[in-house]
Amino acid sequence: MLANQIAAWIAEQVSAAGAQGVVVGLSGGVDSSVVAVLAQRAVGEHLLGLLMPCHSQPVDGEYARLLADTFGIETITVDLGPAYDALIAALPPGSDLARANLKPRLRMATLYFVANTRNYLVAGTGNKSEIMVGYFTKWGDGGCDLLPLGGLFKTHVWDLACELGIPEEIISRPPTAGLWVGQTDESEMGITYAELDAALAAIERGDVSSCDPATLAKVQEMIARSAHKRALPPIFTPSHGV
Repeated sequence: MLANQIAAWIAEQVSAAGAQGVVVGLSGGVDSSVVAVLAQRAVGEHLLGLLMPCHSQPVDGEYARLLADTFGIETITVDLGPAYDALIAALPPGSDLARANLKPRLRMATLYFVANTRNYLVAGTGNKSEIMVGYFTKWGDGGCDLLPLGGLFKTHVWDLACELGIPEEIISRPPTAGLWVGQTDESEMGITYAELDAALAAIERGDVSSCDPATLAKVQEMIARSAHKRALPPIFTPSHGV
């Protein structure tokens, strides 16, 4: 069973790192819910779910708590709203995107603070679809120690969520990063996950003959534009040493 394979892999990563458990940011979405349940299978009670509202919609916390209550997961809530406001006030004026991306970067710092304190690893919640097209915040939700869903397309994550018994309300809600009111993943990307996954799978197979040309071109552009997000920073190497 795929779930057991991923759980075993998580346990191996924790053991190899000499860590004692896993911390997961619970957003109320299907990805973080699946990661949390898989991590629970891997490390049992050595799992912590972190709720980190940052001027978030109340429903995000409601779904996160629903998941935690359903599976008996320990949680801590850290309200990042005041820290976000203080940092925005101290910074020079920025773009809407810069202000939005500050939220996942604050969450990343919070996750690592807790992880360092407990000697836990930070489990990321990104899936293969989002990673391949760069739909994540660099050094934000993209900053983690392991990616249990990194080999699964979003449509496969939904299937796995059903197998794991994730509450239907969480599975059926429109995917959102929760960065602003009304934001959804598909509207922001301008493509549905079904279309995206079909194009990505075709690209991987090396046979794109069945793809809509416009959709294929869009996905290929997303992949190319986000290449820097999937690589470590380039390092300059002097030609003759220093």
